[in-house]
Amino acid sequence: MSPDRSAVEAALRGYQDPYLKADLLSAGFVRQLDIQGARVQVAIRLPYAAASLAAGIAQMLQFAIEAVPGVDSAQVVVDCDVLAAPVQGNLEGLAGVRNIIAVASGKGGVGKSTTAANLALALAREGARVGVLDADIYGPSMGLMLGLPEGTRPQVRDGKWFVPPRAHGIQVMSMALLADDNTPMVWRGPMVSGALLQLLTQTDWDQLDYLVVDMPPGTGDIQLTLAQKVPVSGALIVTTPQDIALLDARKAIEMFRKVSIPVVGVVENMAVHVCSNCGHAEHLFGEGGGERLAGQYGVDLIASMPLSMMIRQQADGGKPTVIAEPECQISMIYQDMARHVGARIAERAAQAAAPQISISDD
Repeated sequence: MSPDRSAVEAALRGYQDPYLKADLLSAGFVRQLDIQGARVQVAIRLPYAAASLAAGIAQMLQFAIEAVPGVDSAQVVVDCDVLAAPVQGNLEGLAGVRNIIAVASGKGGVGKSTTAANLALALAREGARVGVLDADIYGPSMGLMLGLPEGTRPQVRDGKWFVPPRAHGIQVMSMALLADDNTPMVWRGPMVSGALLQLLTQTDWDQLDYLVVDMPPGTGDIQLTLAQKVPVSGALIVTTPQDIALLDARKAIEMFRKVSIPVVGVVENMAVHVCSNCGHAEHLFGEGGGERLAGQYGVDLIASMPLSMMIRQQADGGKPTVIAEPECQISMIYQDMARHVGARIAERAAQAAAPQISISDD
């Protein structure tokens, strides 16, 4: 006797994806459900990078289905296929890139570049193909932060394409790779905007799921160029709990809203300092600011990071925390942040792509 299909579907609906905030069947990510006698086969494709969760999800669903009366065995396969989300205006997507994520802040010194580097590495650890573009033309730091040796230069293909160097498995492009480290970029706005577009469009990105763009602080020429000419899937806002930082972060959010680029979440850095000697926790820059900012604009506070010497030391040493200590608590927060960002982009992508489900009985 074959199990009742509605009971099997109910077992599938019992699992709520913590990032998509929906069950996978109703959301349309169950691409195959076969019932052959007492055997059930299920194939699920997550629309965001979550390779670290796939085995656990498969096991939970297997146990749930095998508890259905009439089911002797269940085989559940879970994989990931990152979808391309819609972009602002009528812009066409960038060749070789599915999604561009802008990591931005209203002011400097809030840990934006550190966040961008760890986000990129965390997405790669979740199985995605990832690149990083250092869009801070005046003060590029991504090469140092990702451990590229001094003097690294991109190869040139066919006389017109930069081949991005790789660091820790991700593709990297930065103005620092084209100029001497001690040479300042004494350029006016149009030159800076042109340099950004050339770095972006003349780099031979190799089939990326996500391109993380580390933006300079503020809401000036580069931000305007990005909004008008670069197809962006979503923006991540980085702030500290300090009132001055929050004021500038609001300006960054308002800018992205005006140019129809969705804000996928807020990251609060330096939220709390824990004394390494006595363990006393103190909110040096204020408390709860990131949560209030996220609530004001109806977006998620997707990470609240401590003020940690380890984060700074590892970034300065060319091995950000996600690579230096992948199993530590801070790295786990970055991994959770990466899955949240991917899921928010996937939600928008799913709205533009009709799900395909194959269901059969014997």
